[in-house]
Amino acid sequence: MSRGDHIASTGLGRLFRGQTAVDFYGKRRIGLIVAIVVIVVTLLSLFTRGLNLGLDFEGGDAWDVPASETFTTDDAADVLEENGVSTTGARIQRRSGETTDVVTIQIEEVSRDVALDLTNGFAERAGVDAEEISFSFTSSTWGGEITEKAVRALVIFLIIVSIFISIRFEYRMAVAALAAMVHDVIVVVGVYSVFGFEVTPATVIAFLTILGYSLYDTIVVFDRVQENEGKYAGVRMPYEDIVNISMNQVLMRSINTSISSILPVISLLLIGSGLLGAVTLREFALALLVGMISGIYSSIFVATPLLAALKANVGRKARRERLTGDNLRAAVIGSGVTGRVAAAPTAAGGDNDDGGDEHDDDAKTAAIVEPAGKLLTHPPRPRKKKRR
Repeated sequence: MSRGDHIASTGLGRLFRGQTAVDFYGKRRIGLIVAIVVIVVTLLSLFTRGLNLGLDFEGGDAWDVPASETFTTDDAADVLEENGVSTTGARIQRRSGETTDVVTIQIEEVSRDVALDLTNGFAERAGVDAEEISFSFTSSTWGGEITEKAVRALVIFLIIVSIFISIRFEYRMAVAALAAMVHDVIVVVGVYSVFGFEVTPATVIAFLTILGYSLYDTIVVFDRVQENEGKYAGVRMPYEDIVNISMNQVLMRSINTSISSILPVISLLLIGSGLLGAVTLREFALALLVGMISGIYSSIFVATPLLAALKANVGRKARRERLTGDNLRAAVIGSGVTGRVAAAPTAAGGDNDDGGDEHDDDAKTAAIVEPAGKLLTHPPRPRKKKRR
């Protein structure tokens, strides 16, 4: 039976059976251009709009007022305006708990006299005692400490990751993985800046969590690249082909891992935040969702193409054409990889000398994509009977 009889007829079937032949390296420029455009948009937004920092970073006053039919978010805004406090930039929302519902009001820092008047105004409008209203004050200094610790943790994390990847793999892979992680953080920051989402301590925690997810997805790809690099060392396959083969082989695994990771985060947004009203879950899950989607993209179109660019033709001869189409698919499936590959150039008329010409390299590469049966030049010899 020929190799083509085993190939699925639809693209989805080939994806499910690990028979894809996508030329990821050939599409590297498109992927990198999209990444660069996103980074430029993020930088422009940061310089023009900045980030919408929450109360924990900028400092301010906050009240939790028991909610009822007589006290709503509109009533809270009216109390602020009656006391001469602008509602611009104020954060007023209704939060549902296990026992009670409250209306949370967060504003910039005001004098203690104005804060007392607001507390009495909220109590009168809600029909409760002033003692039942929770009041808190956050200094902007505390927000600065959070930012400093987050940056310190980020730097330490990047240093440790660089050392680990350099030891486990090599320094070029460390450079590519770090570039992908930085890309993911910039994308998330850009989304928060462009759309004006509020940055809270939960968002910072999500930022650090994103780094781990981005690194995991990239390491999965790099591990397969390193494995294939050793497998095809005898035929001196160009690194671009190794990258393409590796990406196609782990494509379905990456998709399954990504879906299984994203679905719980979507549940946090829809159920935890949408139905239950847990604001902290929304702040955490939103950044996590954006970072996961960005991590999928960066591992395919940022980290791996960058690695290929850093290692292209290192210790290998350049070849004019990459494996594409059925030839690439055959290498992905592995139908041509046998122990006889190293001897294929001799059968093709070349020699086994490492100093062969370009035709020798093409013959070696062609041997990889041939069916295993064609690489056998003679039938196996029968075993000799033992003398008694």
